[in-house]
Amino acid sequence: MFSKTVEYALRAVVHLAHESPAARTTAQIADATQVGPAYLAKILQGLARAGIVTTQRGVGGGVSLGRDPADLTILDVVNAVEPIGRYTSCPLGLRTHGVRLCPLHRRVDDAMAMVEKAFGETTLAEVLAEPSESVPLCEGPPVADRLPVRKR
Repeated sequence: MFSKTVEYALRAVVHLAHESPAARTTAQIADATQVGPAYLAKILQGLARAGIVTTQRGVGGGVSLGRDPADLTILDVVNAVEPIGRYTSCPLGLRTHGVRLCPLHRRVDDAMAMVEKAFGETTLAEVLAEPSESVPLCEGPPVADRLPVRKR
């Protein structure tokens, strides 16, 4: 449903929130989130432009969360890298529809509105505080590497 860019941005921000207020290098974030460093650097630039992360060059520098996790929603992160698209008029450009959406596109837009609402009501602090046996972005090899191998 969401692009890899959104997934990677969320991983990076959750990691930084977990490590807050400490700064992390792009390489450290890439390692913790299992995202390629070059692609991650581009994502972090977008997050920095939106004020979600701050960057500091030099010794003791790195990337850190630019806002308090209690004031930063998942929607803020998503909108910083790839805003949720909503239908305001017929996506097919049908003149007979204009701003009246057909039943299909109305339902798609309603679903996106629900996602937008849920993400807008969920802060990073809530994600980190949620009781769970698994810590966000726990260390270890990718899930695919941990799955048992079936012998033929």
